[in-house]
Amino acid sequence: MEIRLRDPERNLTVKGPMSITKLLRSLDLNRESVLVIRDSTLVPGDAVLADDDVVEIRPVISGGSR
Repeated sequence: MEIRLRDPERNLTVKGPMSITKLLRSLDLNRESVLVIRDSTLVPGDAVLADDDVVEIRPVISGGSR
């Protein structure tokens, strides 16, 4: 599968199928600090990604109004 990471921006290729949890663990990323997106849809943490998936991983950005 193709993994597109943001901040810093880079692309990786990973052999699938693989669970979101295992993927994030292999990339040393915390599930609560990133969003995993497949086909413009947020992917739940218990999902399994296929070998032909293209996935984007973005950092969670929080903010508020003053």
